[in-house]
Amino acid sequence: MSADARTLAVYATRAGDYADRFAQQAPDRFLAAFIAALPQGSDVLDLGCGPGTASAFLRAAGHRPDPVDASPEMVALANDRHAIGARLATFDDIDTVAAYDGVWANFSLLHAARADLPRLLGALHRALKPGGLFHIGMKTGTGEARDALDRFYTFVTRDELTAFLHDAGFTVIAAHEGMERGLAGTKDPFIVVHARA
Repeated sequence: MSADARTLAVYATRAGDYADRFAQQAPDRFLAAFIAALPQGSDVLDLGCGPGTASAFLRAAGHRPDPVDASPEMVALANDRHAIGARLATFDDIDTVAAYDGVWANFSLLHAARADLPRLLGALHRALKPGGLFHIGMKTGTGEARDALDRFYTFVTRDELTAFLHDAGFTVIAAHEGMERGLAGTKDPFIVVHARA
């Protein structure tokens, strides 16, 4: 499945709302830990960058973010707000090899079909330099569904995500589960994993 048109349509109309909902003055604990674990001056792919907030924090910390998003409206918003050099790209467009010290995939790959996750994670593993740091955030559960806003989601269990990562060549170094309220207004369970290529 390529980028889901109905999901992109939601982000097209709600880009500003999304940016305001998740606006922050400082990196959250997951991004702070990710930044702290990167080598100085790292090249970092921000996959599904949205309004570019994480890339702005990465840049402020001395890193070189490469923010990409499949939503033209999000790319425009990221560049308008941060002049961050965001560019339009889907998950399928990531085909570089050993280009990045880190990949930040924060609640973006949950919009990919489950059947595509092994292939996409394999591509991200190849895009990382050996030992590169990978962050992934996903909603936990089973199956695939659309939320109240009509966005497509793939839900994973902790064991399932760990297996996907292992099969793609990653070594999991940390995992955290919690609950958070998202753009649709529901409080949903999630998992964040940091892994090494």
